[in-house]
Amino acid sequence: MIQSIEIKNFKSIKEKNFNLKNLNVLLGLNGQGKSSFIQALLLLRQSDKLHKGVLSLNGNLIDIGNSSDALYQYAKSNLEFSIEFTNNKFNLIYDYVKGSDVFTLKNKEKTKDIINEKEGLFGNKFQYLNADRVEPKSTHKRSYSSAFIEKSIGTKGEYTVDFLELNADDLIEFDNCIHSKTIISTTNKNEKIQDKRLIHQVNLWLSEISPEVNVKTEPITSNDIKLEFTFNQPTFGTTNPFKPENVGFGISYALHVVTALLASRKGGLIIIENPESHIHPRGQAELGKLIALVAQNDVQIIIETHSDHIVNGIRVGIKEEPTLKDKTKLFYFKKIVEEQEQFSSIIDIRIDKNGTLSDYPENLLDEWSNQLSKLL
Repeated sequence: MIQSIEIKNFKSIKEKNFNLKNLNVLLGLNGQGKSSFIQALLLLRQSDKLHKGVLSLNGNLIDIGNSSDALYQYAKSNLEFSIEFTNNKFNLIYDYVKGSDVFTLKNKEKTKDIINEKEGLFGNKFQYLNADRVEPKSTHKRSYSSAFIEKSIGTKGEYTVDFLELNADDLIEFDNCIHSKTIISTTNKNEKIQDKRLIHQVNLWLSEISPEVNVKTEPITSNDIKLEFTFNQPTFGTTNPFKPENVGFGISYALHVVTALLASRKGGLIIIENPESHIHPRGQAELGKLIALVAQNDVQIIIETHSDHIVNGIRVGIKEEPTLKDKTKLFYFKKIVEEQEQFSSIIDIRIDKNGTLSDYPENLLDEWSNQLSKLL
């Protein structure tokens, strides 16, 4: 797990030490630096020569451009990342070469051990969901290596459907995430067994976004797989299948997020941008609760959100399980504009056992009351 990461001179972040928890929520208006923080982590993961001192600005997770795009515009020193894991800490200072698509390590510290696959950032328990996710469609890509071997749903959720097809009967790892409406069977020995299969739990949690929905997957070819949705119908089981294009964006977008969360494993790292996209406020609040439930375990989650409902769902989750307060931190990003420079200022916000925030910066969770005051 990442204990902390100090970032100096990366994009809009002039200097900030982020002490991370299990659950880390990035908040703030658009263009304030939230994505820069996430991109710093993605750069470290995608740089396959990181242990040799090479930081790749363009790769399979993110394309920054060149060194001028990555370096803080008003920098008076080098790009620097100081990252601390549970058992190791690395200080990475990079030389700036104008126009280069890589940064090369300047300091002499040995970094051969930095890529440790037991850490969520570098291992196969990593999920990153971009804000630009796969739109509702019937046919999706198949990739056995991604969906089954690497256990990845893809940066845009492009392998979510194949992931569910291949891993449907896997049991979710964390019992506290079992949905309250989970089917319970009785054995011939009168033992009670909960249905912890991934597909069953995905359907139940997805029903918090769209009631009674069920996911149906069917391989078409070795390269393609079909996705459909059915809905429980009390009179005769389920409805006929519906194409994703005919049931709106919300269910498809939520499917990626719910799957990533429920498929999480001990020691994993999950990064999700805008989990609330296209989802009704009630569904957003339920997603917030699920995020809080997953974070109670040995999993690290980083969420970038603009949703009051996601945040309030997390707060409710903490009030219901107060021990989570010590595993959660909010980071509020606000751009500071001075005469000679501008940069991101980041405020650390804690949540107490009652779900109360330690700080309420301007524009945090106040838009509802702002608009309401204009109506009164």
